[in-house]
Amino acid sequence: MAKCRIRNNIRKLRFEHDEITQKQLAEQVGVTRQTIVAIENAKYSPSLELAFLIANAFDRPLQEVFSFEADS
Repeated sequence: MAKCRIRNNIRKLRFEHDEITQKQLAEQVGVTRQTIVAIENAKYSPSLELAFLIANAFDRPLQEVFSFEADS
């Protein structure tokens, strides 16, 4: 079975959007700062709903924020 990874550009996008903090983003999407930290560090994959909320917070399409990578 192939292992898959979800990559993200959250850190880059936070700095492009007035350098918002992890806490500010977390408050905007309704999660804890620790959840944002875990997602940024690829230690936690967000639910589809949360992924859309994060993309919406940056006013970007989902595929600009997250990408899927399957290992062979």
